[in-house]
Amino acid sequence: MTGPRCSRRDVLAGGSASALAGLAGCVADGGLVGLGDGSSGPTVAILEDRSGTFALTGTAKYRTTKLAIEEINRDGGILGEEIDVFSPDPQSDNMRYQDLTRYAIYRENVDVMWAGYSSATREAIRPIVNEHEQLYFYTTQYEGGVCDKTVFPLGATARQQLGAVVPYMIEEYGDEIYTIAADYNFGQLSGDWVKIIAEEHGAEVVGEEYIPLDESQFGSTINDIRSADPDFVMSMLVGQDHSSFYEQRLASGLTDVPIGTSTNMAQEREHLRIDPPALEDVYAGVSYMEELPTERNEAFVERYDDRWDDAEYINQEAQNNYFSVYLYKEAVERAGTFDQAAVIEELESGIEVEAPEGDVALDPATHHVEHNMRVAHADENHEITFDDERTIEPSFLHDVGCDLTSDAEQTQYEPADYYEVI
Repeated sequence: MTGPRCSRRDVLAGGSASALAGLAGCVADGGLVGLGDGSSGPTVAILEDRSGTFALTGTAKYRTTKLAIEEINRDGGILGEEIDVFSPDPQSDNMRYQDLTRYAIYRENVDVMWAGYSSATREAIRPIVNEHEQLYFYTTQYEGGVCDKTVFPLGATARQQLGAVVPYMIEEYGDEIYTIAADYNFGQLSGDWVKIIAEEHGAEVVGEEYIPLDESQFGSTINDIRSADPDFVMSMLVGQDHSSFYEQRLASGLTDVPIGTSTNMAQEREHLRIDPPALEDVYAGVSYMEELPTERNEAFVERYDDRWDDAEYINQEAQNNYFSVYLYKEAVERAGTFDQAAVIEELESGIEVEAPEGDVALDPATHHVEHNMRVAHADENHEITFDDERTIEPSFLHDVGCDLTSDAEQTQYEPADYYEVI
């Protein structure tokens, strides 16, 4: 079925009311935007970027979600019902995300949503999700702290990722750290976590810089790192502009300073996009990378590659999208209904599913996941090896008292709510 395509003006002009009207009957990149086909099956919204700034990560997130849904539909669906999909491209635009979220809830009456890469996107749509008590899976690794009754942030938190890699780097290289991070809430809060974890392990941050998202020139930052002479750098850079840091690191001879990260390689595959040895001795705290050498993961990668002829690298978030569809399926089948409140109640009962990273368990109180964390290392040829695998719980939200099984909060806690952050 085909129809008129929505222009950006159609979708965004004139506020949400006209945006909803403008969306009706349009087709956006494979996602039918209309009044539905009258089927009784569940409708799933996949609002993941296939164009714009975050397409590099969003495309794989969209595709792994589709892969899981197609597998489930081939196996009889959920409760005997085939899953319908609403999947327009948000185009990495937060205003468009807001309009599409409203449309998904008001007009498509979706049963569950997967949406967004950046924390800024999540926070742009979370008030809409909260207002309508919409079940929402957010799968990006993120700064942590979201305690929200209908939101399930399933990516590894900064505390989990940095808790894997920062202690490893201190033990291997020393106790003086220089932090470089993206200048928005994710990067700033991640920088706070580096300080907290460093202090817990007798180390210190000797310098830090927060870099605008559109910055691509790092000469002054590299000079500042040289002047500070740290034992290692912690990098929470994000996006394609920031990836140029690694090429400039190589050109300036800074590869003698090892780098720990919670963002690079596992998300935007810098180790494949950038020629070696620019990422030599970069260590990432990850729950998943496509290179993970297990039979379960290799079978997952093979299914993904068979489904998509131009398959993108499976980033960490894309793996989270995949297993969370099966998490949702398990909760619905336990509840015996697609009713969102009943499904959330089952999710909060505690569910464990098989994931490419290993078995994962949903923590009922916090709606986060106990992830299988490991440290990924890129050598001079950008070959990846893994070390120090262990399960890390989402402990911070327990520390601040988040228990969504007893208190329906809609907040985001920050490190300063519990720790003294200097």
